[in-house]
Amino acid sequence: MTNRRYLLLGLLGLLAGSAVLAGCASPQVTDYAQESPALELDRYFNGRVRAHGLFQKRGGEVVRRFTVVMDCRWEGNQGVLDETFTYSDGTAQRRIWRLTKHEGGRYTGTAGDVVGEAEGQTSGNAFRWNYTLRLPINGKEYDVQFDDWMFLMEDGVLLNRATMSKFGVTLGELLVSFTKE
Repeated sequence: MTNRRYLLLGLLGLLAGSAVLAGCASPQVTDYAQESPALELDRYFNGRVRAHGLFQKRGGEVVRRFTVVMDCRWEGNQGVLDETFTYSDGTAQRRIWRLTKHEGGRYTGTAGDVVGEAEGQTSGNAFRWNYTLRLPINGKEYDVQFDDWMFLMEDGVLLNRATMSKFGVTLGELLVSFTKE
């Protein structure tokens, strides 16, 4: 083969590899810009919200179920989400989120067990929320990353699927369904 053919085959291989990588790209929240009903966090998470959820290990085994009662309020662009978790084993936990609404559907937030600042964005019926949570497990604390995707459905139901990972390895998933009172 001539050098020209090797070059052509190399370029075709590069293009094919690029197409495969582009097909593996993860969705962006803006992909849902035309979806409805539109999710406005400061309206949805205002007042009392209840949730039911479960945690599955990466193999699919359900290891924890829970309910959450949230008392939420907003003043201007500042919101407080006061969450009380009750787990199937009888234990309870409280988390208080302090959120800030920014231009362009962006949100930031903090909570006592969140490392640094959470960041998220709404678009259409979707909200993507990324943060690191410090989890106590067997007397030790571990920082794990959460990638939450929330989608507003009809009748005020908000579905949440969160992937939990450490060092890029998926540990499991949370599935949560929210309803407004």
